[in-house]
Amino acid sequence: MEKFWDERYAETDFAYGKNPNEFLVENITNFPKGKILFAAEGEGRNSVFAASQGFEVYAFDFSKSGQEKAMTLAQEKNTTIYYTVSDVLQLSYETNSFDTLVLIFAHFPAAIRKMAHQKLLTYVKTGGKVVFEAFAKEQLNYFSGGPKDLSMLFSEAEVKNEFIGIDFDFLKTEIIDLNEGPHHQGKGIVVRFIGTKK
Repeated sequence: MEKFWDERYAETDFAYGKNPNEFLVENITNFPKGKILFAAEGEGRNSVFAASQGFEVYAFDFSKSGQEKAMTLAQEKNTTIYYTVSDVLQLSYETNSFDTLVLIFAHFPAAIRKMAHQKLLTYVKTGGKVVFEAFAKEQLNYFSGGPKDLSMLFSEAEVKNEFIGIDFDFLKTEIIDLNEGPHHQGKGIVVRFIGTKK
């Protein structure tokens, strides 16, 4: 998987564009201004946007070429982000140190997914926000992107099982129109939630 993402992000174009995710844009004004962590952040479109809105932004991904693109974008937008190249299970941020955790199309392998989500939640302060958008199981019926492995896609029941310790402000499965660079184009189906850590 690491080789796949390094090769995708090594392309000249931004795989998912330079513009931030719409769900993030629609909701970012509701997040507490402070430290925000972006999981599996790729080329940085979302973290750089958050930095431009006045957040103290941290991000990680296991792709070195993703990090390089993100830092180039941050420089282009005259913003600062702190981006770590790491596997999710090897992260070592301070416990209870982030006001917000953002997972936008962060599809971890099924074997580690619940463990990864629970680890990431340890970094969020009590009362902090969690923002999530990822492809639903039914995305296999669409051609707009996402993993082709059913076990890496989500149902609402799986989200509830994997994000233990969260009060869901809302949790929905929605059909949306994607227009995010060359690899997210057309109708798709996603699971979305915003939650508060208990």
